[in-house]
Amino acid sequence: MKQVKKITDYWCEDTLGGKFLGQGVGVAVFDTGIGLHPDFDDRIAAFQDVINGKRMLYDDNGHGTHVAGIIGGSGRLSDGVYAGMAPLCHFIVVKVLDEKGDGDIENVIKGIRWVQENQKKYNILVVNISVGTLPHVGDKEEQRLLQAVEELWDDGLVVVAAAGNYGPGRGTVTIPGVSKKIITVGSSNDQQEPSVFGRQKKNYSGRGPTKECVVKPDLVAPGSNVYSCNSRYRRNMKAYVPKSGTSMSTPVVAGAVAVLLSKYPDMSNVEVKLKLRQSCRDLGLQRNRQGWGILDVEKLLVT
Repeated sequence: MKQVKKITDYWCEDTLGGKFLGQGVGVAVFDTGIGLHPDFDDRIAAFQDVINGKRMLYDDNGHGTHVAGIIGGSGRLSDGVYAGMAPLCHFIVVKVLDEKGDGDIENVIKGIRWVQENQKKYNILVVNISVGTLPHVGDKEEQRLLQAVEELWDDGLVVVAAAGNYGPGRGTVTIPGVSKKIITVGSSNDQQEPSVFGRQKKNYSGRGPTKECVVKPDLVAPGSNVYSCNSRYRRNMKAYVPKSGTSMSTPVVAGAVAVLLSKYPDMSNVEVKLKLRQSCRDLGLQRNRQGWGILDVEKLLVT
């Protein structure tokens, strides 16, 4: 993530002295798994596969590895050019999606229960959920998912979820991003026309309001053509690949939160949310497109 790395250089060398880059902060990643990429060093603390029950690390899709790289890849294979937001954090990876990137709500809930049981063991402070489904009126399974995600928040975790890629219509934010408790992230540069999971799509970022008339997303971050870790690196020797979508915007924010919590470990999730709100830069767009505005890492950490 070249653009993000420039920001990281600033706070690491000039502002924080290199001490606060997510060290000691556990980030749970709900996704397709994680590959053995050199940029993760030895920071994969746990792997729970609720799809196939495997114990060895793997990612049969690539999405989860890419997301994890945005959160906290070290940039080792690029001399730091494609480092993630919090390159000293550790990962707790929960595989809830299959090789096609599909999954069901029951498996996500199983993953949530596992995280709740292991929160203290792995010092899980942040949860990244680049997973979602469009809401359907009266769907009890969706309500169960929403309730389970909000329980994570009530447990004190900072839950960061994607707004989804079903925009630009109103009411297109996905579950669990519609929750008024958690932090929902949209893409700040979806006016470009990248390939979003194999399809050329413009203005893809989910827009609010929710059916409860809650303004969503809460904030936006870059999501189009983001370079990050390639799960197939050992096969094709391409260390980094680009992907687009709010799935990429979400880990930008989750990683920034991990850095914030490494600097202020006693900060509550509510305080984190308020700090994000206060530090975002207004893009001058409608609230249901940009929320509070775009993530401003320098202001988030320095002021």
